Amino acid sequence: MTTPPFRADHVGSLLRPASLLAMRERRATGEIDAVELHAAEDAAIRDVVRMQRDAGLRSATDGEFRRTSWHMDFIYRLGGVHPTDEKIQVHFRNADGEIDFESAALAIDAPIRLNETIFGDDFAFLSSVVDPSVTPKLTIPSPSMVHYRGGRAAIDPAVYSDEDTFWADLSAAYAVEIARLGELGCRYLQLDDTSLAYLNDPAQRRLLTDRGDDAEHQHLRYIRQINAAIADRPSTMAVTTHMCRGNFRSSWTAEGGYDFVAEALFSELAVDGFFLEYDDDRSGTFAPLRFVPPGKMVVLGLVTTKRGALESKDTLKRRIDEAARYVPLEQLCLSPQCGFSSTVEGNVLTYDEQVAKLSLIVETAAEVWG
Repeated sequence: MTTPPFRADHVGSLLRPASLLAMRERRATGEIDAVELHAAEDAAIRDVVRMQRDAGLRSATDGEFRRTSWHMDFIYRLGGVHPTDEKIQVHFRNADGEIDFESAALAIDAPIRLNETIFGDDFAFLSSVVDPSVTPKLTIPSPSMVHYRGGRAAIDPAVYSDEDTFWADLSAAYAVEIARLGELGCRYLQLDDTSLAYLNDPAQRRLLTDRGDDAEHQHLRYIRQINAAIADRPSTMAVTTHMCRGNFRSSWTAEGGYDFVAEALFSELAVDGFFLEYDDDRSGTFAPLRFVPPGKMVVLGLVTTKRGALESKDTLKRRIDEAARYVPLEQLCLSPQCGFSSTVEGNVLTYDEQVAKLSLIVETAAEVWG
């Protein structure tokens, strides 16, 4: 394939090297300045771009090395969105028990607008260090992530008396962002969206209902607003979305297959491809893929980033064959189930295990698709 998503691909975030984490700590304590940290990030990104190329990948990200969080670093840079003193906790689970992620709540206390091309400089640097044969890929949170974090309660009614106006402004801001990224040469953009996967979990829908949101129809609103945001994207830009059920220090939040959102999601969301988490039983079956229309790509996240143990190539091929019962093989690709480091802390595996998983994906894809 010459256009993204590629047969062998990856979600975006990569493990931060220990040296970069140490520099971030030194910056936090004031021992070094922002210029020194930026130089360290540049060097680390050059190295990780080289790693992706050597693994055989056709796309490359900057590993999200300049971010603390995959989504909030973007969302807080939107005009009209601010962190609050209130803290929210997200409960994650893993095989050993539970773990909490704490973050500032957000408030929408002014009209949503785009004050800058968010991550524009980051993308420009990434583009400058990739080989000509490699496509630089940028990941940003989808518009729905701005809403899912706090729902209607996070929106100041004095600013937006109705949600329709809020959504119109938010999608318009994203549309400008996407146009500007196109002007910078971005040809591969991914909208990361946990909300559309979370909504498959009845427990998550109950939480939204309890706070006053319309959990049974919220995915339909999200699909409409993402479509509005990407409607005028450059014709040369491929847009995908990635949906997972939470990824923090090898833990997750939600469970359940894609059944609840599948028909609307696959038939109506106007992206070019879907990165889907399918690394274990909590992801459900491949049956929802029957709703994927011709021409849309499905990137099967069969290789877990939550553990270092390497998957069997034969098992991956068998799983791809199972998925091909519902969507043609030529519409399928292979990737990890999520990023390796959605937050700065990273998942519980080593750099070498990360590289081995990426290499396995490339080798398996070559044997399946040629």
